[in-house]
Amino acid sequence: MTMPDDTAANPDNLRRGMLDELWALKALHTHAVAEAFAAVPRHLFAPEAAPEQAYAANKSVVTKRGPDGAALSSVSAPAIQAAMLEQADLRPGMRVLEIGSGGYNAALIAEIVGPTGYVVSVDIDGDVVERARRLLAEAGYPAVRVVHGDAEHPIVDEERFDRIIVTVGAWDLPPAWREQLVEGGRIVVPLLMRGTTRTVALDEVEGILVDRDHQRAGFVAMQGLGAHEETFLSLAEGEQVGLRIDGPADTDPVALADALRGARTEAWSGVEVGGTEPFDDLDLFLATRPGRFGLLQALKPAVDAKLVSGWARWGAPTRYSDTGFAYRVTRRVPDTDRAEFGVFAHGPDAAQLADQIVADIRTWDREHRHSGHRANITVYPAATPDEALPSGFVMDRRHTRVVVTWPTSADHADHTAATRG
Repeated sequence: MTMPDDTAANPDNLRRGMLDELWALKALHTHAVAEAFAAVPRHLFAPEAAPEQAYAANKSVVTKRGPDGAALSSVSAPAIQAAMLEQADLRPGMRVLEIGSGGYNAALIAEIVGPTGYVVSVDIDGDVVERARRLLAEAGYPAVRVVHGDAEHPIVDEERFDRIIVTVGAWDLPPAWREQLVEGGRIVVPLLMRGTTRTVALDEVEGILVDRDHQRAGFVAMQGLGAHEETFLSLAEGEQVGLRIDGPADTDPVALADALRGARTEAWSGVEVGGTEPFDDLDLFLATRPGRFGLLQALKPAVDAKLVSGWARWGAPTRYSDTGFAYRVTRRVPDTDRAEFGVFAHGPDAAQLADQIVADIRTWDREHRHSGHRANITVYPAATPDEALPSGFVMDRRHTRVVVTWPTSADHADHTAATRG
């Protein structure tokens, strides 16, 4: 009798396969982070999922949902965790604070900082805390301290940390995080900016948090005092299509719904992108232009019915007014693997809104896409006066002022000439 071959589902084999995939995805860059992923048994921290799902490089595992079904806590996808740990630049002996507890990420951190390091993880949800404590102990990481509390406040009885790694989407950075960070330390945080999220590595430099790297990602939202409410404006029956905006409603959803039912205007930029070329920076550029901005979102039935473009499944960057809206789309360039950026727009001012986005796309392509530098995201204290801020797009929050600046191709040329000179 032949027994079924289940070696492929063996956790050790799955872990090796995950590592290979993380290297292929370029989520891993250093052997220190890779060795941590090789050492920590991820399936022990995701008992809710089959081992194959637990070790899938691009899949998160939801561990707790709210009454409405929304995810309240999850074990993030390995690719995102690897990218953030690389951003953190952890070293043996470091003290690290993790905000948002799942257990697995704290174990990875503990592996990297080693026995001379120290890891504290804090979460506002008591169930999540108890789960993390139990799973860490069972997996062999009892030295990780898991604290029940709101990360808006400092951790009691703790010295400052070399690194703070935030694993929930944050709209703001409370003073407690700066107070707990050593001079010259680093915070890695999934920062929400007008509906878009970037994991940003921020170094403390003379009281300012300076961007060293940022990458696109998605996380469950912060709870507690640091929670931030977005608004979803339903534009079609059953909430199959809607506009998600940062903050309270500042337009009439009925007028926008009427616009959606009307004729569609199209405009095309002439700007193209290769089949595998990322364009995350374009979407961030569109989000940080003056004017009202949101993300158009839709469920599959609305896309299948041609009510909106398929880009709305993932959240399409959208400019809107009191009576209409326009959003970024693409179309395939015939006989190539390339696509052209364009705009679909609805409402009496559709042409004007579409022209604005097309102009922004062309500006990004001409001045920023090939500059050699990505956007700079800098976080200042809320009391910083306007004259002390760099020229850029300013997002004011309760505790901070977030400034996004975009170096141009000319800036890059000047910098290169100065370096050569």
